[in-house]
Amino acid sequence: MQQATSNRHQPAPFLIAAVELSLHPHTIAQTHPHRSLATASCSPSSDFNTAHEFPTAKMSTDLCPAYAPFFGAMGCTAAIVFTCLGASYGTAKSGVGIAAMGVLRPDLIVKNIVPVIMAGIIGIYGLVVSVLISDGLKQQGYALYTGFIQLGAGLSVGLAGLAAGFAIGIVGDAGVRGTAQQPRLFVGMILILIFAEVLGLYGLIVALLMNSKAVLGTSCA
Repeated sequence: MQQATSNRHQPAPFLIAAVELSLHPHTIAQTHPHRSLATASCSPSSDFNTAHEFPTAKMSTDLCPAYAPFFGAMGCTAAIVFTCLGASYGTAKSGVGIAAMGVLRPDLIVKNIVPVIMAGIIGIYGLVVSVLISDGLKQQGYALYTGFIQLGAGLSVGLAGLAAGFAIGIVGDAGVRGTAQQPRLFVGMILILIFAEVLGLYGLIVALLMNSKAVLGTSCA
């Protein structure tokens, strides 16, 4: 009688199989081969989706890895940081020369403010490219090719702007000091500043062209 009572409290075998199947379907299929047919018949589309999921995921990982946006973010950062470094150096160096010149010739301060203005324009170059790159950044579906191209675009305008800022600062400092003693040097100083400024403009043009090619032929689908 005690054995009959214990049998009544035990769940039916088909209930145990149903619970195990719902919790661990793949384990049941491996440990109980005779139950794999029931598993396949319950979810005929799951095996098909699983079989076709891995090649797509692998290809997506190779072309569009999770770290791909890092390169685009570094390009965005390089564009604004390096151009601002060049602009700040050019502004500071030219400002020191203007301050020294203004002690003797305060009437020439406004006229010789041109190097400071031209140095500040370099920062705008980096800002434009940085905004364009950041507009294309996204967490999902960002190709590694796009990240590399945008990194190159940011470095192009950033390093070109840095070089232009150094040139403008040195020329502006010496130019405004010399203009205070010889006003005829003003035209020559402006010409030299223009040729120094176009160095940053070259980097801007290349960066814009590279950024326009960043999304051509890329697909993460």
